[in-house]
Amino acid sequence: MTTTLITKTGRATGSPESRRIRNTENIPAVIYGHGMTPILFTVGRRDLRIALSGPAGANTILELQVDDKTYPAIVKELQRDPVKRTVSHVDFMQIDLTEEITMSVPVHLTGTAKAVLAEGGLVDAAIDRIEVRASADNIPNEILIDVTTMTMNDVIRMGDIKLPKGVTAVLDEDIVIVTVLTTKVDAEKTAAPVADAAGAPVAGAPAAGDDKPAAS
Repeated sequence: MTTTLITKTGRATGSPESRRIRNTENIPAVIYGHGMTPILFTVGRRDLRIALSGPAGANTILELQVDDKTYPAIVKELQRDPVKRTVSHVDFMQIDLTEEITMSVPVHLTGTAKAVLAEGGLVDAAIDRIEVRASADNIPNEILIDVTTMTMNDVIRMGDIKLPKGVTAVLDEDIVIVTVLTTKVDAEKTAAPVADAAGAPVAGAPAAGDDKPAAS
């Protein structure tokens, strides 16, 4: 399913113009790909936020309305202000819905690894996104990994994950995706005076707090 995003062409280039556009709650943008000449335009900040608010997020397949033409596209890059973290520029890439593309898909862990929790461990995603290849209309919104049966000595590698039909991972099969962290910390053993059953210090044992060797 695609989402329509209306654009406005005719913007000029340069930093002053880009600042002016952003001050009007619009974002400078460009679309390129498939041998086309790049087209500059602007998109409304609110319109972009709504278009990418679905389950696919930034991987949403868009129909960009640019003047009298419509381009199937995806977001290639969202540039952000280093301080405000607001989107400052968007790169869109035109796509062919029948051709395979590479996309970064988020990883989400499901289930509860009770055996790990019982031993004070913590299941952790070593990688939070996985690059996959598939036709544009077959890119999954997320990759779910069930960790229910994991134990303290387990890891889940790329080769262990079953991807949807028609989707292949770019990563090597041996790459670790999910691992187990140990949260228990063994207390350091501290020196203590040796005592007999009655609690009295044993002859020859060092006094508490005395870590200096006896003079010869």
